[in-house]
Amino acid sequence: MTIPEKIEKPHVAFLPSPGMGHITPLFEFAKRLVIHHGFHVSFFVITTGASAAQNELFRPENLPADFTAVEIPPVENISSFFTDDMKLLTQLCIMVRESLKHLPSLLMEKRPKALIIDLFCTDAFEICEKLSIPVYSFFTASTILMAFSLYLPTLDREVEGEFVDLPEPIQTPGCTPICPHDILDQVKDRKNDEYKWYLLNVSRLPLAAGIFVNSWDDLEPVSLKALRENLFFQKIPLPPVYTIGPLIKQDEVVTEKDAEILAWLDDQPPDSVLVVVFGSGGTLTSEQLSELAWGLEMSQQRFILVVRKPSDASASAAFFNVGSDENDPLLYLPEGFIKKTEGRGLVVPSWAPQTSILNHPSIGAFLSHCGWNSTLESVIHGVPIIAWPLYAEQRMNATLLAEEAGVALKFSKDPGEELVDRNEIEKNVRIVMEGEKGKAMRRRAKELKESAKIALNSGGSSYESLCSIVQIWKSQ
Repeated sequence: MTIPEKIEKPHVAFLPSPGMGHITPLFEFAKRLVIHHGFHVSFFVITTGASAAQNELFRPENLPADFTAVEIPPVENISSFFTDDMKLLTQLCIMVRESLKHLPSLLMEKRPKALIIDLFCTDAFEICEKLSIPVYSFFTASTILMAFSLYLPTLDREVEGEFVDLPEPIQTPGCTPICPHDILDQVKDRKNDEYKWYLLNVSRLPLAAGIFVNSWDDLEPVSLKALRENLFFQKIPLPPVYTIGPLIKQDEVVTEKDAEILAWLDDQPPDSVLVVVFGSGGTLTSEQLSELAWGLEMSQQRFILVVRKPSDASASAAFFNVGSDENDPLLYLPEGFIKKTEGRGLVVPSWAPQTSILNHPSIGAFLSHCGWNSTLESVIHGVPIIAWPLYAEQRMNATLLAEEAGVALKFSKDPGEELVDRNEIEKNVRIVMEGEKGKAMRRRAKELKESAKIALNSGGSSYESLCSIVQIWKSQ
């Protein structure tokens, strides 16, 4: 009797930069390869500056079989590399640079067929070239930002002065023009180190063996067509682009407190509740939080408001301490607000099970910072958006969602830079929750929800795109 030879599972590795907005999509991609395609995955975790939410995600009981979390040792005295005026992206890139000094030995030990990185881990290209390991990039933000980012080295050569001062919209080849004010924060000051880090990382994108995007054709048809067909991108030359989205958080740990939120939602009518969350890192100023609270009260709508300790210094103040900000919202909300909204509103401190909430039939709209993960979660659950962009590329996303996708309403002011008063908040909440425009946005969101399902299912565009690279890895 012949004993059948054990077939070894194909093995790939993942490497995200710090921050839940980067870790979550790569984590979901890795799980999909393990569960649906029979892969073994090594998931390299940068532990320097790890948040409570990150540590919770990588607990052994949260990982499927054949999914190995590999911790990269923390960088000693990381704060010695930082200065008081250093911006978030510069800090993040330094954390990555110093952490990746451990990567060669880890890769030699694991020997994966390929390494999938996010945008800020591009130091891995040089490391992997020496080890003959192909590197793929997972662009975790919108495709319109990816197209703009690929065009940025050309803009850098051809444009003098600041991009935000340009008199005309910025025309990325083949894409919808971008208002200079909407461009991501990291390229608004070309003298700052943050700009230099961003330019360095995006200029390395063409080195990838392939680029994964967390999107699909029906959500971003214009920029995806440009990437595939426009002569500019063909000349770079651009590696193969694989649309594999929307990948969102699938399995959310629901605590006892979270269960109380969902039970409260069970008692509300369908499409009647506005959920207000500013992502894993977003924070408001004290004055803006107060105006938001009174705008919600004046709107007379049902709502869930996730409250984080306000910061007058930075809109991304919570980026590195996600899930650890235990606080009492009563310390920050206006006096009398809780009493006036009792029964109609639910206030939650710091953190809520966003995916589970958006999936609830009682949710009628999402007041969101428009980070790409939150955007996809909203769209895949058929929920329209009131756009409240705060930092990074969120203004670009808000414009895309309002003007191209038709699922969002923007404020006349920029919430990241100007105070949005309670009257405008009340007006926009009523428009989306009660008005005809809100109903049209809800219909469009539900259309995209169905389209996303089709894209991800067998035979769909995202499913087939992923299968094509899976076959390449399996045949190597």
